[in-house]
Amino acid sequence: MSKPHPMRRDLMREQLAHLSARLIAEDGITDFAFAKRKAAKQLGAADTQHLPSNHEVEEALHSYRALFQHESHPNVLYQLREEALSAMRMLEPYNPYLTGSVLSGTAGENSDINLMLFSDDTKAVLLFLLKNNIEFEDGEWKVRVGGHEENVPSYTLTGESGTQIHIIVLPENARHGGSRHPETHADIAALEELLT
Repeated sequence: MSKPHPMRRDLMREQLAHLSARLIAEDGITDFAFAKRKAAKQLGAADTQHLPSNHEVEEALHSYRALFQHESHPNVLYQLREEALSAMRMLEPYNPYLTGSVLSGTAGENSDINLMLFSDDTKAVLLFLLKNNIEFEDGEWKVRVGGHEENVPSYTLTGESGTQIHIIVLPENARHGGSRHPETHADIAALEELLT
């Protein structure tokens, strides 16, 4: 029996990725896992365990937006990045980084902005928000820091346009851990450069 060729295209997986991308772009779905399950159901493969990765869906989403939303999408993305930059400037004492779909360019009108802040004082950001009368919802987020899982504070703000801004606060040593890359994490200077 011959082994499958490693470069052989997986058409079902590609089809699922492209339909997931279309659902995200057209229906405003922001949860990739939900979009993939819905796409599988629509294609009659609801019980498949062979779903595309988030990366594959992101690639398909880039293609979809370039083909079908090339006039509207750049403006939507620019506005989200402007709003992210405004929030990052306000939170500058905590070395903010932008992550997620607003940075990668796959964000749409219903997307949220995701920021990472750094402080060893877990209450510092909370006190900053309270002191500046910024409305927020607080919670916790489970992340992997230094090889083990940790619960870190998270805050959700609502931007001027109504966009949700999700913030997680990581320990200061996580900023120097080397796990941030320009394509997945942008500080204020990198985002300013992206916007020019």
